[in-house]
Amino acid sequence: MKKVIAFLFCLGMFSIASANVDNIKNSNSYTINSISANDEISSLCKAVIKGDVDEVRSLLATGAELNEKSLGLTPAMYAARYNKAEVMKVLLLNGANLNIKSDQGYTAKDYAKQSNAKDVLDVIKQDS
Repeated sequence: MKKVIAFLFCLGMFSIASANVDNIKNSNSYTINSISANDEISSLCKAVIKGDVDEVRSLLATGAELNEKSLGLTPAMYAARYNKAEVMKVLLLNGANLNIKSDQGYTAKDYAKQSNAKDVLDVIKQDS
């Protein structure tokens, strides 16, 4: 009788483990399927976030798209969001369009206000 109970217990544990493996496989495939090749931030936006003015200038000189969105935001929006005033000056000197709206409907100035980015707000005000 003890052998039968032990066997049934092992069989039940094996069934539960198999069900969990199937759930893990399904959740992994969901995660993998939800990642897109386009879900990477552009080199220009990375340089903006880091505040690397020289890299921003270099990328713009080699033809980086100044007003192209990356993950729904333009480089100017990233500069505003992270209060990168010197970078914002470079972007504006190169013709950044501050009227473009993000995928959420906000402009660079809106992001500066939300982030309390006073330095960038001053740069935007001077540019107006």
